[in-house]
Amino acid sequence: MPSHLFIGSVTDSIQSHRYSDPRLSRFGCCLIIGLCLHFPTAAHSQESRTPSESTLPMNAMRSEKQPVEIELIFEGLASYGNYKIFASGTGSKLYTGGIEYDRHSWGSFLGARMDYVAEILPLVLLDTPTKSYPWGYPETTARHIVPGMGISPIGFRMMWRPQKAIRPYITAKGGMIGFTEKVLATNASYESFSLQSGFGVQVMMKKRIGLRLGLWGDYHFSNAFMVPVNPGLDVMNANLGLSYHFGG
Repeated sequence: MPSHLFIGSVTDSIQSHRYSDPRLSRFGCCLIIGLCLHFPTAAHSQESRTPSESTLPMNAMRSEKQPVEIELIFEGLASYGNYKIFASGTGSKLYTGGIEYDRHSWGSFLGARMDYVAEILPLVLLDTPTKSYPWGYPETTARHIVPGMGISPIGFRMMWRPQKAIRPYITAKGGMIGFTEKVLATNASYESFSLQSGFGVQVMMKKRIGLRLGLWGDYHFSNAFMVPVNPGLDVMNANLGLSYHFGG
């Protein structure tokens, strides 16, 4: 019922009884004043609330949400020496080519942006002696190339100055690597666990294209004694890549 009709009906009712009871007349006057003050306020609040305004905070929150920063890096690795840190093998060189996926997932730590990293290496070449002792020492000077592939589904990258042209970083990745034959020793294994670490800088050449300069890295693989002999290998390497940036 419209507010003016409702108030009119209340007024008529009070007029018909005001001579019968003075207290009722005073109560009716107070009721009419209260209704007159209430109904304009309620009507105004109903008119002022529109569907577009009620959904405005949600739309504003959606417009403020930024796309997740993602990078694809087409990379290559070349070893230039090896040493004994976690493994005993010597005299072999490693070359790889593949794609690295970096996603800004974990905020920041120590002033660096924290990214999740995964990698697939469809091209792996191991330049190794044709015959080695059980713990990976070369037994002959003859060499051959053994192909393989690798995958690292678990990793992280810490990148400083992520909005600048020159961005220092450190990274670590873990996974598996396999070859078409047993490597480093004839009684070793085809597959091994891998662990990579390194640091370098990424130089942005355009808004979405950058150049990775991996100044130093260590690539380790060993079979963790899945078989009785575990020679393993640690190689120093340089990592170069071309990155394409999405989102952000």
